[in-house]
Amino acid sequence: MKRNRLTTLTMVLAMAGFSGAMVRAMATDPQAPTKASTPNAKIERGAYLVRIMGCNDCHTPLKMGPRGPEPDMSRALTGHPAEMAMPPAPPAAGPWLWSGAATSTAFAGPWGVSFTANLTPDPETGLGKWTEEMFVATMRTGRHQGKGRPVLPPMPVQNLAALTDADISAVFAYLQSLPPVKNRVPAPIEPTEERK
Repeated sequence: MKRNRLTTLTMVLAMAGFSGAMVRAMATDPQAPTKASTPNAKIERGAYLVRIMGCNDCHTPLKMGPRGPEPDMSRALTGHPAEMAMPPAPPAAGPWLWSGAATSTAFAGPWGVSFTANLTPDPETGLGKWTEEMFVATMRTGRHQGKGRPVLPPMPVQNLAALTDADISAVFAYLQSLPPVKNRVPAPIEPTEERK
């Protein structure tokens, strides 16, 4: 059991280091859009940040393309497909550290099962009713809307908290500029007794 916890901790720290390097790279990239002085510049900065932080890697389902799995950009940032039922997750005790869906939108580990959120501004299934303050609070605290349940792996909230307020605001402005897509993502599944 100690070895599994150590392996999990090692993986989480490796992800944090990688994500931290990405955040540092964003701050120093000379090609990055700079401070947003107009609404369009703010949205462009947000689009750049979403692209460079790899948000599509988890929040956009994969589909099979001519060269293998690729992001299904017709479902960009819509999260885990509502119609996709997942089989039971492997036991948390191993030998798996974690496992993911073929769409790269659902993940199972010691925390249970997490599904990536719909980041489009759909008011019923996405971020349409969120305020900028809720979004900033989520990024700063690692809790849903800044006060709810913890945001689950693999979301690198510890690294997103390092973004400036202006950059978090730009990401939110970009996400709010997307077309709303109705896609109700399943609620997270807590680990069962056998998985604890």
